[in-house]
Amino acid sequence: MPFSDQRALASPTGASVNFYMRKADGKARGVVQISHGLAEHAARYAHFADFLATRGYHTYAHDHRGHGHTTAPDAPLGKFGDPSGGDKVIADVLAVHDLIATEQAGLPVIAFGHSMGGLIALNFVQKHSPRIQGAAVWNANFTAGIAGRAALAILAWERFRLGSDVPSRMLPRLTFQAWGKAVPGHRTLFDWLSRDPAEVDKYIADPLCGWDASVSLWRDLFGFIFNGADDSHFTGIAKNLPINLAGGEKDPATSGGKAVEHLTGRMRRMGFSNLVSKVYAETRHESLNEVNRNIIMEEFAGWADKVTASR
Repeated sequence: MPFSDQRALASPTGASVNFYMRKADGKARGVVQISHGLAEHAARYAHFADFLATRGYHTYAHDHRGHGHTTAPDAPLGKFGDPSGGDKVIADVLAVHDLIATEQAGLPVIAFGHSMGGLIALNFVQKHSPRIQGAAVWNANFTAGIAGRAALAILAWERFRLGSDVPSRMLPRLTFQAWGKAVPGHRTLFDWLSRDPAEVDKYIADPLCGWDASVSLWRDLFGFIFNGADDSHFTGIAKNLPINLAGGEKDPATSGGKAVEHLTGRMRRMGFSNLVSKVYAETRHESLNEVNRNIIMEEFAGWADKVTASR
């Protein structure tokens, strides 16, 4: 079912942040704050919110700048904003978090992010971890390395030749299109998202999904990636903070889940002691829209119950 509560929040960044809220069925035990992925929007998480409601969780999910129905003078569709678009994205997340603290005072909050939202969620945790009870970073890739530096060089060239407000010509070929072609016998170039053809078709038919991001948005994304790749940015996070990392064995965006395993290894070497990590067999990129989504959601809820019970 669609979200029943849709509102707009005036962010200190100047954005009118479109967000959705789903109340828990019965007494609430916590709140899940969702950050969505690139070239999609928060309304696509309604089924997850419905599930969480049955388990006693309120859900707040907002459209990031340049996505969905959020508006800002410096952030048309496909752009976070200038200058410092990435910082503004995190500030918008904080604004929603502050609203949650006001409306759901006393309830523990879990920051949840998928893909680009996973990048955002981890960057948010790096700056504001005392505010949350746990964090779930799903299907996110923080292992850019040499490839990331090469992508930044491509984006610098595109910015010089084309400008920063136009869609990148090269990055879609190196990401979405390459991932689509990597699926054996693919029916569409978006089959990398899920093995469920109905979910893939809904994504393709959605006018707010699948567009090409601007040069500046890609640059901001790589800023999130390199922040997450730097161990020194984890020093302010409590080592016992519950962290949930998840990926898919057949997800080309995370090299078949290897990027998730790499982040897991790094965090364990840094001393994080309350870490849960799993790469789901045969699963592609959108875990919550996959054919095994019921199992995945149940396992998330079981983890969340332990997180909120330990408060």
